[in-house]
Amino acid sequence: MQVNSSVAYGNGTLAQVIGDGAVIRRQLATLTQQAGDGLVSDTLSGLGAGAGGSLTLGSSLTAVQTWQTNAQTASGPMQTAQSALSQISDIASSFFAQTAALNGINATAIDTTAASARDALKQVAGLLNSKFGDVFVLAGGDSANAPVPNDIMVSGMVTGISAAVGNLGVAGAAATIGATLAAASSNAVGVSPFSAALSQPAAVLQGYRPAVQIGANERVPSGLLASANGDVASTGISTTGSYIRDVMRALATIGALSSGQATVVGFGALVQDTHTSLGDAISALNGDAGVMGNRQATLTARQQSLGDTATALQGQVSTINDVDMATTLSRLTATQTQLQASYQLLGTLRSLSLATILGG
Repeated sequence: MQVNSSVAYGNGTLAQVIGDGAVIRRQLATLTQQAGDGLVSDTLSGLGAGAGGSLTLGSSLTAVQTWQTNAQTASGPMQTAQSALSQISDIASSFFAQTAALNGINATAIDTTAASARDALKQVAGLLNSKFGDVFVLAGGDSANAPVPNDIMVSGMVTGISAAVGNLGVAGAAATIGATLAAASSNAVGVSPFSAALSQPAAVLQGYRPAVQIGANERVPSGLLASANGDVASTGISTTGSYIRDVMRALATIGALSSGQATVVGFGALVQDTHTSLGDAISALNGDAGVMGNRQATLTARQQSLGDTATALQGQVSTINDVDMATTLSRLTATQTQLQASYQLLGTLRSLSLATILGG
């Protein structure tokens, strides 16, 4: 049987229109997705040649945003720690001034100063337990636990210092000073007022200092520890090596004095040692606080810089990943019109083909 050429032609045209319609529907589906989420493609492979660039830029953007968040997150705890150190410095400075005049004053005034020192020691312990949210800001890596977990007044450090000062008349100034220094320096359980994590040698404690990553190979210390210095070393001939311990030692020593010791041999030497040690502690404390303040300012500036970098990277990522919405919507409308025309043409061709076959 001979095939009618018009039928063959009609069927070929019909197949072409059906194929073109399928292409248009795929284009419409892509444009609809792009108009919905604003992305060139919801898969990496759909980006074609831009996939590699998108992947690299996206990874860089994620890292920069993480560093920016790190810098921002560190700000609150650092500010709280700064405030605590500032108040401790004020307390220490007050008693530094008082010890300068403690020798030769009315004996009754010694009892008053001692009572104030005991109250101040409790206040210092409270400040060392300062929190930002749920974080103890001076606890370092052990931030879920208080640096001074128990009543400071019943710690072995304070009771040991009190006993040594009470024995001043018998032991003499040198032995008493040595005993108070040993008690304040001790990390022994039951003696140290600090948590187990913070009752370790200063070299070990450096690993507990909080730090934040703000660059690919850049970590910056973002805090201090209650029981160890940060960046500034304690100096002087009568120091535990920790300005906080030195402040505690001084307050515990003053708090253990009594009016009955005013004429005891060695009283003046003990007070002078306390005064000198306290002055050295204040200098180291203020130095460390100053370093942390500068570091906080640096982190604030870095946060802004990282924010600018993130914005620039986001723009580059958008160039690859995002569509021009105005153009996309225009193309979507045109494609919808084209698909509608395709349907109309398909309907016409089917009618013609059927008529040709029937009339063939």
